[in-house]
Amino acid sequence: MATNSISSSSFRLFTTRIPLSLHNFKTPTLHPTPSKSFLFFKPITFQRLPPTPSSSSSPSPPPSSLQPIEDLPPKLQEIVHLFQSVPEPKAKYEQLLFYGKNLKPLDTRFKTNDNKVQGCVSQVWVRAYLDPNRNVVYEADSDSVLTKGLAALLVQGFSGRPVNEIIRVTPDFVTLLGLQQSLTPSRNNGFLNMLKLMQRKALMLYVEAEKGGGDSGGELGGRGKRIREKLERELEPVELEVEDVSYQHAGHAGVRGGDGETHFNVRVVSREFEGKSLVKRHRLIYGLLQEELDAGLHALSIVAKTPAEVEG
Repeated sequence: MATNSISSSSFRLFTTRIPLSLHNFKTPTLHPTPSKSFLFFKPITFQRLPPTPSSSSSPSPPPSSLQPIEDLPPKLQEIVHLFQSVPEPKAKYEQLLFYGKNLKPLDTRFKTNDNKVQGCVSQVWVRAYLDPNRNVVYEADSDSVLTKGLAALLVQGFSGRPVNEIIRVTPDFVTLLGLQQSLTPSRNNGFLNMLKLMQRKALMLYVEAEKGGGDSGGELGGRGKRIREKLERELEPVELEVEDVSYQHAGHAGVRGGDGETHFNVRVVSREFEGKSLVKRHRLIYGLLQEELDAGLHALSIVAKTPAEVEG
C-alpha cells in the first residue's frame, strides 16, 4: 500500500510538471534567448570601439593649442621649419651640434653669475644688449657642444628683434621644433631656462632704456660718452672700449635712484701705462674719472695694458 501510494504520488507530481503549456514555453526559452542575448551584447562592444583611437593620441597636445609659428620672430620661424623638415631625431641632434660648433665664443669677462643660466646640466652664459635701434642682441657660450647648440639656436632666433617679439614667445615652441626625442628631460629643462633668462634680460633692457639708462651695451649714453672722451684725451689710447653694463645690475644699491649709467667695463691700451704697476694704472683711470664717481658712477671693471703687452 505504501509503495503504491508513493508510486501514485510520484506519478501525479510528474504529470503535473510536464503539461503541454509548460512544454510550449520551453521552445522560446531554448532557441530565441541566445539569439536575443547576442543581439543585446553586440552593440555594446561595437559602440566602445570608436573612442579608442582618440584616447591613444591624447598625450600629444593638439596643434591648435600651440603658439602659431607665424607669431614667432622671423628667424625663429625659419629654424622651426628647418627642424620640422628633418623627421629623424638623430638628424635634429646633428643639426644642434652644427649650431654649437659655429657659435662665436663669449668673452670670459661676460661669464658672470648674472649671465649664467641656472638649473642647466652644463654651464651656460647668456649676454644681452640693445643695438642703436633698440633691438636685442644676444651672445652665449657653454662648456658643452650640445648645450652650445641649443643656445646658438636661441641666439640666432632672437638677435636683432624687438623686445616685444622676444617676450611673447611661449615655451611650447620647443614642441614645434620636435626636439623631445633628441633631448633628455634635464636638457629640455635647461633649454627652457635659457629661454626664460633671455626673455628676462630683454625685459630688463627695455625697462632700463625707458628709464633713460642708455642702450645698455649698445650705443653709449651721456656718461659713457664722457668717460670715452676723458680717456681718449688724457691717455691717447691705441685701443679703447667702453661698455655700459648697468642693465646687468638693475635693482642693486648703486643703481637705485641713479640715472641708470652706473656700471661700466673699460679696456684701455695705452703707452701711458708703461713702467706702471697694475695698481697704479687703475689708480690713474679712477683719478681721471673721479667726477663721474662722485656723481653716481658705481663701479668700473678695468683692463689696462701697454701696446707691447697686447702684441706679446
